Amino acid sequence: MKRNLALLTDFYELTMSNGYFKDNRHNQVAVFDVFFRSIPDDGGYAIFAGLESIIEYIKNLTFDKESIEFLRNKKIFDEGFLTYLENFKFTSDVYAIKEGTPIFPNEPLMVIKGPIIECQLIETFVLLSINHQSLIATKASRIVREAKGRPVFEFGARRAHSYDAANLGARSAYISGVTGTSNTLADFMYGIPSSGTMAHSYVQSFPSEYEAFKSYALNYPDNCLLLVDTYDTLHEGIPNAIRIHNEVLKPMGKYLKGIRIDSGDLAYLSKKVRALLDEAGLTETKITVSNSLDEFIIRDLIVHQEAEIDAFGVGERLITARSEAVFGGVFKLSAIEENGQIVPKIKISDNVAKTTIPGFKQLYRFYDENDMAIADVITLHNEEIDPSKPYTLFDPNHPWKQKVVEKYRVEKLLVPIFEKGKLVYELPSIEAIRKHKEINFNKLWKEVIRLKFPHEYYVDLSQDLWDLRRALVVKHKH
Repeated sequence: MKRNLALLTDFYELTMSNGYFKDNRHNQVAVFDVFFRSIPDDGGYAIFAGLESIIEYIKNLTFDKESIEFLRNKKIFDEGFLTYLENFKFTSDVYAIKEGTPIFPNEPLMVIKGPIIECQLIETFVLLSINHQSLIATKASRIVREAKGRPVFEFGARRAHSYDAANLGARSAYISGVTGTSNTLADFMYGIPSSGTMAHSYVQSFPSEYEAFKSYALNYPDNCLLLVDTYDTLHEGIPNAIRIHNEVLKPMGKYLKGIRIDSGDLAYLSKKVRALLDEAGLTETKITVSNSLDEFIIRDLIVHQEAEIDAFGVGERLITARSEAVFGGVFKLSAIEENGQIVPKIKISDNVAKTTIPGFKQLYRFYDENDMAIADVITLHNEEIDPSKPYTLFDPNHPWKQKVVEKYRVEKLLVPIFEKGKLVYELPSIEAIRKHKEINFNKLWKEVIRLKFPHEYYVDLSQDLWDLRRALVVKHKH
């Protein structure tokens, strides 16, 4: 679906860009950081997603004649600026964390360095992509973990906030480990396995539930999964499902693959259903449940209620991240280039959390001897960390809290994506991204990923960056 998204930007990006152009400052090189301030649901981690959308957007960013004419009719934009947009070519450097990587507050997820006008023009799309897709990837990761290895299917297309949200949400969820999706277009676009059987309307459309089940079994004998709660799960649905197995599938040499429950007390019903199926000899028939599930309900079903559930279909609370539907990523200026030198910039606020980290930066992840992640350190871009030497980690807000680490390895998390406007990053397949997420998620301590009151993962500053930030705060406060 080809669309020109050049005007998908906040209007002030255009008014600022017009101002830069008229003041002949549009080619001044600037550095912007993308980061977020807090983790949704008071969690201990988030998952980075949305990079592929941003890459495709930048590659195709052009202002067509209709867009230019629309802006001209606003009667506030300089003709020279409109000509610039007509001939727009992206020339900046972009660094980013790889999709699927666990991320933490205040660290740079992306760094954009280039003409300030280019950075401003892409800001809105960068943020909307990361904020939405990282939010859904994070929610999906929490849900998948609480399913304890049981398959989770994303069933949220009809409850998503738009068709784009449905498609990109399915992609983000798959990155974080869901088994498949109900969204057929997501399968077509991204290769995410799509699945589904029937709705209650299918059952209701037949004279009886048994006839509905029989029709479905005859049409799909190799993949027969029956929705059993249209009328009465225990007294009609399951008995009819067992009859279908014995009278329709078994004579064909087939087996009832599964049943789905979409209402009622899922823990109670699953136990009763399991007993009825086992008594009938259908010990291999799987039980799938759906109905407004999330990570907390799934945990309670499995851990506290010992429900007999083999798979979960999760819809609205995944695809909308209903419990906290805002990720909160921001896009902030961190440096300006003057006379070939990078001049760090800072935003100071009485709200300490909103005071930014200045300078052109890099991000390192530290791993211990067991290859478990122990801390991230934000450094200046040209700093190198030598793992053959001890390194002092310290809390940037309470610098007396220190830890010296030895026998560690480090990994640079910000990798080049665009250099002078040229794409230098090879886009991985969705399966590779999914694998990257799994590998890196498994390097987090269980204390960091627990649902309630997780351990706060350390995100520290290098000594040089801490000194720089402190000096700028002192300078602007006096």
